[in-house]
Amino acid sequence: MRQCIACKNKPPHTDAALAAVTYSFPWAKMVHDFKFHDNPAWARSMATLMRSTPWVDPALDAADWVVPMPLSSERLRQRGFNQAFLIARELAPQLVNNTLLLRIQDAPAQSSLPRRERLANVEHAFAIEPLQRHRLKDKRIVLVDDVMTSGASINAAALALKQAGAQHVTALVFARTD
Repeated sequence: MRQCIACKNKPPHTDAALAAVTYSFPWAKMVHDFKFHDNPAWARSMATLMRSTPWVDPALDAADWVVPMPLSSERLRQRGFNQAFLIARELAPQLVNNTLLLRIQDAPAQSSLPRRERLANVEHAFAIEPLQRHRLKDKRIVLVDDVMTSGASINAAALALKQAGAQHVTALVFARTD
């Protein structure tokens, strides 16, 4: 397994991270069109590519819940859909729970910030829905998003899930930067 120096020095809160493709041409354009040009239909194709990635099916088979990365209410209002939810629903509709994990802070888009600021930007951005906290005890979670760049958002979300009792968190993304 490859790890960057930052991950070796401070291990992430995820137990595994799986990505279908590298965030580069042509995939970066596909993701951009999906999110910013109102093309939610790309979710099915992305999920198909993700399912063909080694270790994804076993991770989904072992999962108790598939949890999409939540958007802030402001970002959801602007975009009109949560791309992570659409992908998660295509991956494992019977396991999706999009109400467990909440985005409680609206912050600048991670893509506009350098790594150090990304970490601080999402440090306390996620929380668990209090009435569903009990659903996480000793559970295996697959946390779904479209892209992982620095890993800051996924790491912050995984920490919230683990602090609520999740036993294992696998990050599953469509694209990941090298």
